[in-house]
Amino acid sequence: MHSLWLTGRLISRAIFNGITNFSTAADPNVQRTPDPQLVSAVCGFPKERGIQRLIKGQFGDDAWFTAKHKSADVLGVADGVGGWRAYGIDPGEFSLHLMRTCERLVKLGRFTPTNPSDLLARSYCELLHHKKAILGSSTACVVILNRDNNTLYTANIGDSGFMVVRKGRIIRKSEEQQHYFNTPFQLSLPPPGYQADVLSDQPDSAITDNFPVEDGDVILVATDGVFDNLPQNLIVDELKKVQGERCASRLQMVANSIAWMARNLSFDETFISPFAESAFANGINTIGGKPDDITVLLATVAI
Repeated sequence: MHSLWLTGRLISRAIFNGITNFSTAADPNVQRTPDPQLVSAVCGFPKERGIQRLIKGQFGDDAWFTAKHKSADVLGVADGVGGWRAYGIDPGEFSLHLMRTCERLVKLGRFTPTNPSDLLARSYCELLHHKKAILGSSTACVVILNRDNNTLYTANIGDSGFMVVRKGRIIRKSEEQQHYFNTPFQLSLPPPGYQADVLSDQPDSAITDNFPVEDGDVILVATDGVFDNLPQNLIVDELKKVQGERCASRLQMVANSIAWMARNLSFDETFISPFAESAFANGINTIGGKPDDITVLLATVAI
């Protein structure tokens, strides 16, 4: 009974976080707007099974944001590197501040709608010069829908990423950046004296891309807790369900489904997950999912 109660609480909190932060996505005027935009929903779970304090824009050490500007709609996720916990540093602080700063810069118009890598660089630079040092490391993925040319601009550092599906087929997806197995590229701000011992990649090392989008295209932006635990065909099957969808509540249902499947499989010790397959390819004999924080940002293009 306790297990059922805990599961219900986790689902309710994950969905509540998504609905409260994306309430504007349900604006009925989305059906009539002449400008292209993204209709969005979010869902996620922290790795820890217990009930944790609910913080806007955060699931465990993962962070996310969505922001609208007259020139663009922007989505982003970041995954704090958990190893910092051993040094008494909260891994979620760096990723949360990185995404919150991106959100603020977009809303202030201090970004270029064709350059998400520069948005990450500006946010990272602010963290470097913060009065109180925000220590840690994080992967990141940011996508920008430029309203002027109906083009999606993307930037990805590490193993968070994106996937775009059109008419049931993947038309674009991000590439992982790994220094070596299970060690992704990451933006970092280490404590004094640790610089030489910490991996630290620059924002300009992000893989960038841009491509035109069409009405109804489905965009998934997610942390590695999704991609490490869900086979690609399962993800595509879910994304096909919301092709052309402009109802935020229906998007929310599919976002919930993707996040919940990823969470369940992450704790399945017999499942041959994408992470297990990758480990085997790198000479590591393992099986099962990879328990991790999970963040799903799901959007459709409305033109």
